[in-house]
Amino acid sequence: MADKPAPRPTKKKIWLLILLLLLAAATVVGIQLLTSERQPLPEAIEALMSDERVQVEQEPWLTFAPTQATPDTGFIFYPGGRIDPQGYAHLMKAIAAEGYLVVVPEMPLNIAAFRPSIADKIVAAHPEIDRWVISGHSVGGAMAAQYTHTHSENIAGLAIWASYPPDKADLSGLEIPVTLIYGSRETRVTDSSVAERQHLLPADTVYVRIEGGDHHQFGSYEIDPKDHLATISRDSQQQQILEATLSLLEAVSTATGD
Repeated sequence: MADKPAPRPTKKKIWLLILLLLLAAATVVGIQLLTSERQPLPEAIEALMSDERVQVEQEPWLTFAPTQATPDTGFIFYPGGRIDPQGYAHLMKAIAAEGYLVVVPEMPLNIAAFRPSIADKIVAAHPEIDRWVISGHSVGGAMAAQYTHTHSENIAGLAIWASYPPDKADLSGLEIPVTLIYGSRETRVTDSSVAERQHLLPADTVYVRIEGGDHHQFGSYEIDPKDHLATISRDSQQQQILEATLSLLEAVSTATGD
């Protein structure tokens, strides 16, 4: 007796197999996107070297400590999504050189949303610091605002770089200095998107719009050339970022009796 031919797969099974393959491919691509890093540029790598003004350490967090002063004001910085913390070393070292302890934690998969409360451990590890300013870039800025919302007792100032608070992080009632910095060449953090969230921030928040600045020149890391939208140099944009951030830090220190 002849064997019966194997039944052909139904259209339903074929489409199910195709769907499973597409989902598997999408998962692989998603994991690659989440785990890939925007690598630091040479100027950032160079800033990782200690010098006569700033001592740099990389464990347990990337830390910049001034050598010519004993800081009592600290600056916690949350990196942007998929950006190596070292990509901000150039700016962080410049802040530390002005007399502030600067700490940049590494995030799981380089996304601050996965560890928004890491500032708790940083604060606990540095009892010598009397007051803390928290900041962050892009999603890191949103998570810095979120942390301020849930742990306002730990924070004396907030600097948001190229971002804004999450919708449920209402900071309008806080009596701390806040600065929000963004570039005119941003695609998401624009005049309108910032204005839509002004009700979430204190009335005296300082808004700094950098003419010609874009999203990625808030750090020094590699990007796809098509994402470079700035019409000013990185040095020019970062100088304006530093001036606004240091002004906030000075305000915090002065207001608390330095």
